[in-house]
Amino acid sequence: MLEALLISNLVLWVLVVALAATVMALVRQVGVLHERVAPAGALVGRDGPHLGDPAPRFELRDWNGRAVTLGGADGEGRHTLLLFVSPTCPVCKTMLQIAAAVMRDDGRSARLVLASDGTREEHAAFVGEHGLDQRTYVLSSQLGLAYHVAKLPYAALIDADGVLRAKGLVNTREHLESLFEAMRLGVGSVQEYLARDPAVPRHTANVASQDETRSGAA
Repeated sequence: MLEALLISNLVLWVLVVALAATVMALVRQVGVLHERVAPAGALVGRDGPHLGDPAPRFELRDWNGRAVTLGGADGEGRHTLLLFVSPTCPVCKTMLQIAAAVMRDDGRSARLVLASDGTREEHAAFVGEHGLDQRTYVLSSQLGLAYHVAKLPYAALIDADGVLRAKGLVNTREHLESLFEAMRLGVGSVQEYLARDPAVPRHTANVASQDETRSGAA
């Protein structure tokens, strides 16, 4: 009886050691993959205002009638994150919370402007559900046309001098943060940076480039 118990404990320890070794091997492999796969940025289309040019200037009113200026130098030295959303876009509802968290958690010197089009009646329930009356929310079909917004959610980052620094489709927090990273690096997009950097594996840069092309074609 004692011999059987000792053997079972020995087998158990062997299994535990084997399992630990397997987990360590998997963790190492995940680390290798993380180094090889570069972060994905917002998908940038070729239509609309060009990066590095002055952003289109608009004088608008938000949901509560407050004046909102887009384009031109910001008197308070803030960047502007312009996020296009829609009540009928499921991903947009998630991005509302992500955008607020990004602006709050990172403490960036920037303001968030949410934009859409349509009538107030079409947006009333959406505004109430997500508390958009407490944010800067504008309705303007001309604004979307100026940026050639074809798919949502879509974002544009305007610097404090009123220059368009980054733009693209944003489906995740990583996409949204890539706009700020692109501005920090002085490039049009993370894809552009990946294509330039010789340290990035060629297949990764190619994938990013293909994503950008598909976005532009859309």
